[in-house]
Amino acid sequence: MSESPTVHGNFTIDRHYDVAPARVFAAFADPAKKKSWFAASDTHEITAFDSDFRIGGIEKLHYRFGENTPFPGAQLTNDGYYHDIVPERRIVTSSHMAIAGRPISVALVTIELTPSGEGTDVSCTFQGAFFEGSDGAVMRRGGWETLLDRLALSV
Repeated sequence: MSESPTVHGNFTIDRHYDVAPARVFAAFADPAKKKSWFAASDTHEITAFDSDFRIGGIEKLHYRFGENTPFPGAQLTNDGYYHDIVPERRIVTSSHMAIAGRPISVALVTIELTPSGEGTDVSCTFQGAFFEGSDGAVMRRGGWETLLDRLALSV
């Protein structure tokens, strides 16, 4: 029996927000704020969201896909870990994602914040390993672009 190889994918997305780094950082650090742009969506129902924002802390996002999605009714789990946090400068996390209990990816995400005039430049670097049946780097990049657009509306 031949199994598909693990596929690796990396990308970086750069954005500018017209607010101070403290406001952008707070949108990641405050669990209620993060839930509003990172977890909430009209495409799924959140079944769990927890964020212990500290080095060594965990983040848990679980949701059930809606009826008009590629996986209607399936449970997605995204369990993460905070590796490094430098206030108003850097956040490094890793996460394991599964759909209906089947692992689809492991990721390392680095968020870097840089003051720029009166605003903040944000760089999101994603490094991932994708398993059989996963969305892959192209779709994951699209997901992160959407998340960063939603972040812009919340800061």
